[in-house]
Amino acid sequence: MVVPTQDLPPRVRIYEVGARDGLQNENSAVPTEVKAEFIHRLAQAGLTTIEATSFVHPEWVPQLADAEQLFPLLADVEAKLPVLVPNARGLDRALALGARSVAVFVSATESFAKANLNRTMGEALAVTEPVVARAREQKVHVRGYLSMCFGDPWEGPVPIAQVVRTAKSLLDMGCEELSLGDTIGVATPGHVLALLAELNEEGVPTDRIGVHFHDTYGQALSNTLAALQHGVSTVDASAGGLGGCPYAKSATGNLATEDLVWMLDGLGIETGVDLGRLTATSAWMAEQLGRPSPSRTVRALTGTSHQEQ
Repeated sequence: MVVPTQDLPPRVRIYEVGARDGLQNENSAVPTEVKAEFIHRLAQAGLTTIEATSFVHPEWVPQLADAEQLFPLLADVEAKLPVLVPNARGLDRALALGARSVAVFVSATESFAKANLNRTMGEALAVTEPVVARAREQKVHVRGYLSMCFGDPWEGPVPIAQVVRTAKSLLDMGCEELSLGDTIGVATPGHVLALLAELNEEGVPTDRIGVHFHDTYGQALSNTLAALQHGVSTVDASAGGLGGCPYAKSATGNLATEDLVWMLDGLGIETGVDLGRLTATSAWMAEQLGRPSPSRTVRALTGTSHQEQ
């Protein structure tokens, strides 16, 4: 039943991360052809922004070592296909294949910066700045991912002012949009609203902010709704709820795209996504991976359960 609520965005742009963030931690190699089929199916379900892969060194993320082989297989996909680039070399590889949208990433905490990037926060920003500058020179769209915006497994709760400073650094160097990551899934709605309000107070407009929630404590949808109430209209999600974080063992999967679409459909918010086709795609991908989808909506609509699969 559709029951619209006032003061929410009329349309939400879903930034689909399943093919990159969702698959990057799979222990068994997913065939390149399966990844390409997954992305094609996601686009056919109506998703218009699908993060395709990451041009990281193969030793860092072996699952994404096939970026050069995968990207050309997506030439006919009718969706934006951003890719993650960790450094100048990654950007060179992406540009060589014709990528027109890239994402960079830094951490809001020192501990995670050292664990994930083997750099301090300052060093990570220094490495990222010329990457952003060169991408912008090439008229390539740049997104900035900011990890650990709400809590860190080593440092605990992250001060809002610290997050805001790092977020502004990403925007000041030229990132056109910002994704706030709740990497270990500890955020709650009040914390989300406080961070968004402080970002606005410091001159960061809401229309340049996206949110990226993990569901470790079952708060991803409630946190998303809080962000929508603030005016955020870009939400990251992963088809089937795939994904986690290799450097934060307590983190469970990303917000499932199907669970997000179910909520947005019920609120009368447009997404352009066909929930039936999306659910079928995630059920298909779960079969490829040999395990059930963690998405509650996928399980409900397909009539499956963890026990049955």
